Amino acid sequence: MPTARPPSPSTAPATIASASLPPRVRKLLQDFFTHISPDIVNALNAMLPAFEQQLFKQVEQARSNDRQAELFANLRTFQRNRGELVPHFMFGLEAELARIRVPMVASGGNTPAPLEFRTLTLVEDAVMDREIVLREIGRRHETRAATAVLLLGQRFGVLAGAPAFDGERLPVGPQALCRIFMDAAATLELDLESQLLLFRTFDHKVMLNYHEWAETLNQYLSQAGVLPGLIFMPRRVRATDRAVAPAHKPGQAGSTGAPRPLTGWQGQTAPSWHTVAPPPLPAGPAAAPGSAAGATALPDSHAGTPGPLPGSEALPSFEALQQLLAQHRKAVDGGGASRDARAANDGIAAAGSDGGAGAGIAGHGVRQPAIPHLGNVSPGAADAIAPASLTRKLLPTPAVLDALKSLQRTPLAREDGQPRRRLQDLQESLLQHARDEHGPQAALASSDADTFELLGLLYDQIEREVQQDAPAADLLVQLQVPLVQAALRDREFFLRAQHPARELLNAVAESGATWLGQDEVDPQLVRRLQEVVNNVVTDYDGDDAVFDQANHSVQQHLQAAARKADLAERRHVEAARGRDRLEVAKQRAADTIETALRDQKPQKFVQALLNQAWADVLTLTLLRNGDSSDEWHQQLQTTLQIAAATTSTEQAHSDPELSARIEKSLTQVGYHDDEAAAIARRLSSSEGDDETTSRTELTARLKARARVGEQAAAKKKPPHPRTAREQECYDYLRTLPFGTWFEFTRNQQGDMQRQRLSWFSPTTGNALFVNQRGQRVSEHSLDYIAHMMAQGQAQVVTEDKGRLIDRAWSATIKALRSLTGSGKTDATPGGIAG
Repeated sequence: MPTARPPSPSTAPATIASASLPPRVRKLLQDFFTHISPDIVNALNAMLPAFEQQLFKQVEQARSNDRQAELFANLRTFQRNRGELVPHFMFGLEAELARIRVPMVASGGNTPAPLEFRTLTLVEDAVMDREIVLREIGRRHETRAATAVLLLGQRFGVLAGAPAFDGERLPVGPQALCRIFMDAAATLELDLESQLLLFRTFDHKVMLNYHEWAETLNQYLSQAGVLPGLIFMPRRVRATDRAVAPAHKPGQAGSTGAPRPLTGWQGQTAPSWHTVAPPPLPAGPAAAPGSAAGATALPDSHAGTPGPLPGSEALPSFEALQQLLAQHRKAVDGGGASRDARAANDGIAAAGSDGGAGAGIAGHGVRQPAIPHLGNVSPGAADAIAPASLTRKLLPTPAVLDALKSLQRTPLAREDGQPRRRLQDLQESLLQHARDEHGPQAALASSDADTFELLGLLYDQIEREVQQDAPAADLLVQLQVPLVQAALRDREFFLRAQHPARELLNAVAESGATWLGQDEVDPQLVRRLQEVVNNVVTDYDGDDAVFDQANHSVQQHLQAAARKADLAERRHVEAARGRDRLEVAKQRAADTIETALRDQKPQKFVQALLNQAWADVLTLTLLRNGDSSDEWHQQLQTTLQIAAATTSTEQAHSDPELSARIEKSLTQVGYHDDEAAAIARRLSSSEGDDETTSRTELTARLKARARVGEQAAAKKKPPHPRTAREQECYDYLRTLPFGTWFEFTRNQQGDMQRQRLSWFSPTTGNALFVNQRGQRVSEHSLDYIAHMMAQGQAQVVTEDKGRLIDRAWSATIKALRSLTGSGKTDATPGGIAG
């Protein structure tokens, strides 16, 4: 399929006024250009001082006087030409808008031009570097603003009288803006390193808020009459349309329906907008006609409602949760004993009372189940049961909320050694408070009691993944009363993953998760969480905006921390790449020397000099100049001459300049003049003795000298043959994207620690891992990781298991289903066994 590129500048109009456009389109584009020009000019003008400060910083941190002089020259050139950047950028942007109706030039087609090999040229490294950086900037911002770019493409397609523009063709798209900026930056006449710094400054200062800016452009064009009211609504898959996904195996990353690896930092992972229908709940003997026991699909009122992560255990309604709880109680306690115990605790035996049941669910639309099996009781027994049942007084939900408000205002005190308050303790305190006020017959209604029980089960699962000595454990206790109120007011708390109260609960829990090491805890995040939790406890009075504000504050900190972690990770990745290049260069140098000595066998002392001193020369030459440079080829020729000179007895045919070249090469890599001269004499002649420097003295000097890359080199064990399972894991590892999170077992108790696979080398198999703060944790080989995965000591964290709250809720539902036979109890990788 032929690709398209913008038309040649020689055939394209330079201004909107000179473009061959219909009058209305010309006026719209002219007004559009006038509307966006101030924003772009202000952003570019604000970028220039920031870039100048970066240049000053580079001058101060220059590693040599020569480099400092070059940077000063760059700075003076920039100061002289900085006034040219903004006008050239605006000229280029206007030209892009003016050529929207100029036909695209297709690369390819039915009659391609004949290829002449004499016209082929190599692409300059500088051009490649600039294009790579700008392409990455454009791709990233186009991904973030995908919907806004899509709508802009539709609207510009209307203005051009053509199909919708893609991201590359869109005149105000991220890719077009990057192309225009690269052309405008040529007027500054900077070197490559300064240009790359300029592009990064453009990314941080100008393109930072591109998403919001693109939204305003869509609003402007909509108000101007270009596809007004155009929106994009992705199709949400309903349960009835969902096909059954095949089972996923750990080695099948690309299989259909396989969960994707988690790659985002904390605060960057958002739940997907999917709803997952569970398997049908078996209708027990207590299920009333029309109940949700057999429901498998979402009702229309829930269509399109944001649901939990794919693969988590979702239920279509709160009634289905109540049915699951009832079946679980029956399976655990059995028949009448369960009903009697429950009636004694919270008055569920009186749930059939019309007045009490209606008061207990007012405003929630939750249907109360009838008293089970009452129709099977004889009339006399029913008459005996009814008066005792009706003596209990079911508390209406508003009364329960009032009691919780009074508990919320009570300071939470905990003495040393005293266990933390649980949800069951809170429920007992609430009932005691209610009985003191309403009499000893006061009890919770069925739906309210079920809410307490579900939250208690959820908290139990969360506590399994939170360190008991972490500040988050106390914060979770402080959140109990507001969370119970939020769940009583809105049963969607259990059904909607994006509920603001659940979002805050997840943020607090993850700040003290068991997978965090001691150096990964962010004290600033802990202080921020303490502030927002105190605000929620103080200010919450039924308005979810309190949770929204708390989440907004926490997310701002998490996003800032994610940016810092990303920058730290980049530095470690660059260092790891440098070490990897050094390792490859050392191996290449060793192979070169081994090849040169394949047919010659010099003295062992000469071989030691070659494998140490001359190997350093080859390694640094390869790193500095590459394997296609003249310097590398000269050193290869010198290596062959050394092999011939140290094994041949005919000194008449030896190169008289060989010793001088060897000595010069050794001094360039850091050897002292006397050492370089002594080594050069040994490597340029087959004579074994040297009157100037003894062999013992030279050996001692070489042992005391550090080898190139010796400090960074790690002793690696030779890889053992992989088993079939290890080979499957190894192949799977090589398909994973950079940034994938792993969980490693760190002790015999099964505690896990999360580490992020930041980078790995396909050549050497070296892999770099960092922690939540972007700091280097360890480096392993892919063979070692594959062995750990095969042994069950390491596993990939997938998106459906990424957030702690979703893992805990999934484990809660699995624990309830484990005894009812309504779902599988097998623990999935990365999940929690119920």
